[in-house]
Amino acid sequence: MKTKEYKIKLGEKDLIIQEGIATKANGSVFVRYGDTEILATCVMSDTETKNTDFFPLNVEYQERYYAAGKILGSRFIRRESRPSEEAILTARMIDRAIRPLFPSWLKREVQVVVTCLSWDGENDPDILGVLGASLALLISDIPWEGPIGVARVAKKGKEFFLNPTYQIREEEKFETTFSGVFSQNTDDILINMIEMEGDEAGEEEILESYEFCLPYLKSLIDFQKKIREEIGKEKIKKEEGGEFESEEVEKEIKDFLKGKIEKAIYQKDPLSQKEKFFSLKKQLFDYLKEKYQSEEVLVLGGEVFKKEVSEVVRQNILNKELRPDFRKLNEIREIEIEVGVLPRTHGSALFSRGETKALSILTLGAPGDVKLLEGMEIRGKKRFMHHYNFPPYCSGEIKPFRGPSRREIGHGMLVERALLPLVPTFEQFPYTMRIVTEILSSNGSTSMASVCASSLALMDAGVPIKKPAAGIAIGLVTSDDGKNYKLLADIQGPEDHHGEMDFKVAGTEDGITAIQMDVKIKGITREILKDALDLAKKCRLKILEKMKQVLPSPRSSLSPYAPRIYTLQIKPEKIREVIGPGGRVIHEIIEKCEVSIDIEETGKIYITAEKEEAAKKALAWIKNITREIKVGEVFLGKVKRILNFGAIVELLPGQEGLIHISQLKQFRIKKVDDLFKIGDVVPVRVINIDEHGRINLSLNKSKLPFKMRKKMRK
Repeated sequence: MKTKEYKIKLGEKDLIIQEGIATKANGSVFVRYGDTEILATCVMSDTETKNTDFFPLNVEYQERYYAAGKILGSRFIRRESRPSEEAILTARMIDRAIRPLFPSWLKREVQVVVTCLSWDGENDPDILGVLGASLALLISDIPWEGPIGVARVAKKGKEFFLNPTYQIREEEKFETTFSGVFSQNTDDILINMIEMEGDEAGEEEILESYEFCLPYLKSLIDFQKKIREEIGKEKIKKEEGGEFESEEVEKEIKDFLKGKIEKAIYQKDPLSQKEKFFSLKKQLFDYLKEKYQSEEVLVLGGEVFKKEVSEVVRQNILNKELRPDFRKLNEIREIEIEVGVLPRTHGSALFSRGETKALSILTLGAPGDVKLLEGMEIRGKKRFMHHYNFPPYCSGEIKPFRGPSRREIGHGMLVERALLPLVPTFEQFPYTMRIVTEILSSNGSTSMASVCASSLALMDAGVPIKKPAAGIAIGLVTSDDGKNYKLLADIQGPEDHHGEMDFKVAGTEDGITAIQMDVKIKGITREILKDALDLAKKCRLKILEKMKQVLPSPRSSLSPYAPRIYTLQIKPEKIREVIGPGGRVIHEIIEKCEVSIDIEETGKIYITAEKEEAAKKALAWIKNITREIKVGEVFLGKVKRILNFGAIVELLPGQEGLIHISQLKQFRIKKVDDLFKIGDVVPVRVINIDEHGRINLSLNKSKLPFKMRKKMRK
């Protein structure tokens, strides 16, 4: 690959950029850090997408197993298939960083594809993916207002690390990923995307990590600008006269809407608001159809209507602090909470905040119910899972069900990350935990409602979580010059749609466990970030207080419908005796006791059962198998096999001994089967255990059954 190469020192390693060789794409680059390397490409269609009110951007992140030197996938396919959850989350992160910087007039479809070509097991390719997408777009002819810098900052102890390795990330307190863009108005870096996860980080720590990464973001932005100067293509300009434009028609539409938008939007009843809003839109389109009978006029009408509604909402918030539902800027919607709402589940909670309603259900499973992870970057087990469902009825729509969407996967993982630091360790609570949140009604901030409902479901089930967690979404409206701004607590539909930021913060009363921020403007300043964190904390504490009034702490006992887990420690060398040849012994225990059994290499055994009696039966069985028999002990054993030289007697499940024929000569027995038959229960004494652990027995004559003594006399 003989293309021009660019280098910049980033932390302790060189970041290496090469112009891509995907010549059919509008732009492509290779990005390498350590031995992790990605290819980023972008392609734009030649024609505009008609009749759409959103920018048609598609971002894909492609994992390749060869990048990690692995052959994975189904045994019958052995190739990559659908994207993993990790790939989807990376694609969503790239999307949120680059989307705000496309011009509003661009209606052509754009696709950004990032492919991981090499992975060194040390450096995460997701950061390179964001940077590669920025560079590919920057040097292409696609209109885009970048570049963006991106950095992951971790805090371990009191020290901050830039783009930490996986090893550091396992030991860190928290990590935050920032992407930012240069602002010509303020001559500063604006942050346009944040992702954070950690163990109750303080607001000040988030700001400190922000300050730490700013110099690196600036150097990355300057570095990309130099590359663009050398190899960048000329950007495509907006075509003048290429679309229907008419100042006269636009003015007519505005006059038609004058005074009507506020009456439609500003309603305390959400249903009435929705009805009047769509009624006004229908009136406008009926008017335009009747007068002009032109598709172009209808498209213009839709665009003007959207702009006018947005302007009314924004200006009323900025100038009058008037929200569509008449709440104060820092006011949270009315909260209602119910726990234990479902009769047979292990834990459940319904959390309602205004029209947003989230029902979370917890299921407890055995240690063996863990999710097995096998991917390019990760192989292991996962014992805590949160899944988020957004069915079409929750937004009043009709759609086909086709598996979880990217949004559902993203929201589900955000909640999971928010709660993970709070769940007990496996040693404290050896259950597998799965929470499913069903969104029953949606009007803004469903993911943060899911944090609240899931935290309550855990406590309702009696899971000893560290602390309850709550989440809140903060919105933003800014003036055109950016000098005036208002923050909105607990944003709902219209504010999310017409506002400029969705800043989700989840955590406990003592700190933040997860943040996710995306914006529709170029980015936010440090001042806005600080104020948003402060407002989110105040809201979070209010919500937690409401939650504590309903359920102050985890229940003292598990649900009667939850399985019980019993533990037993045996010597590791005894494991094979519990499993038996070909798994025969353990399968027999599982089948006859109706339990599930998980065994660790250390000899720790977990028995999971729906009924206590079943678990105790299995526990006693395993104890007998692993019990160490001593010389001199007496047993009532069952004859299992008869041999020419003696009889094999089962003393305990899985433990057998031999009565040699020499021990029977004193009874004048010539053949073993003269005295025994298979299934006889006989009293025996342990007389010897050899160096191989083989047990030798003798008959305990005084305890022999009458029939057997009679045979001896004969």
